[in-house]
Amino acid sequence: MTQATLDLGVIGNGSFGALIDDRARVVWSCLPAFDGDPAFCALLSPRDHDAGDFEIELEDFERSEQAYLTNTAILRTVLYDRHGGAVEIIDFAPRWRQNDRFYRPVSIMRKVSPLSGNPRICVRLRPLADWGARLPEVTWGSNHIRYLLPGFTLRLTTDAPVRFVREEIPFVLSHPMHLLLSADESLTRPLALFMHEAQERTTHYWREWVRYLSIPLEWQEAVIRSAITLKLCQYEDSGAIIAAMTSSIPEAPHTPRNWDYRYCWLRDAAFVVRALNRLGATRSMEEFLRYIFNIATHDGSLQPLYGIDFAEKLEEHEVESLRGYREMGPVRRGNLAWVQKQHDIYGSVVLASTQLFFDLRLADPGDADTFRKLEPLGEHAFALHDEPDSGLWEFRGRADVHTYTGAMCWAACDRLAKIAGHVGLQDRDAYWRGRADTIRERVLAESWNSELNHFTDTFGGRRLDASLLLLSDIGFVDADDPRFVATVEAIGRDLKRGDGLFRYIAPDDFGSPETSFTICTFWYIDALAAIGRHDEAREMFERILARRNPLGLLSEDLSFEDGEAWGNFPQTYSHVGLIIAAMRLSRSWQDAS
Repeated sequence: MTQATLDLGVIGNGSFGALIDDRARVVWSCLPAFDGDPAFCALLSPRDHDAGDFEIELEDFERSEQAYLTNTAILRTVLYDRHGGAVEIIDFAPRWRQNDRFYRPVSIMRKVSPLSGNPRICVRLRPLADWGARLPEVTWGSNHIRYLLPGFTLRLTTDAPVRFVREEIPFVLSHPMHLLLSADESLTRPLALFMHEAQERTTHYWREWVRYLSIPLEWQEAVIRSAITLKLCQYEDSGAIIAAMTSSIPEAPHTPRNWDYRYCWLRDAAFVVRALNRLGATRSMEEFLRYIFNIATHDGSLQPLYGIDFAEKLEEHEVESLRGYREMGPVRRGNLAWVQKQHDIYGSVVLASTQLFFDLRLADPGDADTFRKLEPLGEHAFALHDEPDSGLWEFRGRADVHTYTGAMCWAACDRLAKIAGHVGLQDRDAYWRGRADTIRERVLAESWNSELNHFTDTFGGRRLDASLLLLSDIGFVDADDPRFVATVEAIGRDLKRGDGLFRYIAPDDFGSPETSFTICTFWYIDALAAIGRHDEAREMFERILARRNPLGLLSEDLSFEDGEAWGNFPQTYSHVGLIIAAMRLSRSWQDAS
């Protein structure tokens, strides 16, 4: 078996997701939802079983090619053997509008077709249970196989010989074959016809969704792929947006920095919402606000992250049954960051909500009652703007008063003032404007270091971190403010290495960071453009685009040395950064005429 990489494709439909390698092998999928048991966990090296995948193995395999069908989340892989044979595999999760709702079952659909020669294949469907610890019980019938997982039963319905699949017997593929892996429900229609219609309807859904995106003139393919990827990371039952689909892909080789990202960080989700809003895909914002209103306490207090089902406690445990990505453990389930104090999240949520009040396209825009639901978040922001927290980088061993936290708390109050004025509540406009001004004055006084001539990461501090690049984006300072320009230049001097950016360089609980944090690189590119270094920003952006995997996807981190992808995948943060930078840098559509 070849060494695992993050040259993976992703399919999904708003209910679950699956990662597929360049040989069309499903190597990661948690079922029946993002936070479920990883029935397909080969990506993290099961300790006791050579399983955890769904493979179409081509005998005498030589090479493969892979691409998405244009403007869809449907993946096409072609496998070639050494004798002129070729096999096409189409993978997708069905999604379309039906009866005034979206049809999005937990289902992987695979169509396998011969293209040339006499290809000989073997179908290996080997899910595991309890985080790779055991093989599930298996039953079968005339045209199906059932896998009994904890709390969920998978059924494979197929027109391939069931015994060949069950016993992994190789056979010559002489005609198209269909594999429908879904919940344990009987299919009452002809399988080939059903899957053909499902592919057509899913193709139509994605192309219509893309059609209404407000994309920039340049880098359209990259922006569209990033937008689809962000859409795939929203769990529509609740509106939660996960940070990534995986757990425990390390940020660098052999580092203990490997975490479970299959949950909803309010900050990350808010970034996703703002990016999709800029593209005109506002439904995600409305669904995310539904999620927020379900988790907000009566006094508006929030923790940094929650489960996709609103769970508050996400206890962190090490999983012994999985060795880890390239056997670089530990593998973690749960994330202890839920107990941390990260006060910037109040600003994140209010920023993500603001467009709800100003976008005339929305069928149900925000009103005074909606505004009042957000006010408790502003009260927390004001009370906590100068209190120590773990910051957006989630330091586990220290707490400080972070500049970014203070600026985001200002953003909460600033936007509440603007919303209040918009909905005609002038007294609340004045109230929140006063609070915003108080915070801004304090943050500017405490975070500017005149000796070093740049903003610092903490009140009274001396260090830099990449979050300072966002001070202009959120409106805290103007892009042409000499203090911001000087800070961008200092960050380029101290945090930039080649074409990547550290989020910070000071050692933390786990030592010194080793890889570039991809969204920080995009923040830097965006800031360069904002301060007028447009050509430099474009050149750097083009080089980072070249670091995407062959399908246009990004993980959390990139190696400075060879550009290899590390960290959880696909990372919503990274794709947000790509979209925002592309929209900033692109030439106007008028230039195309």
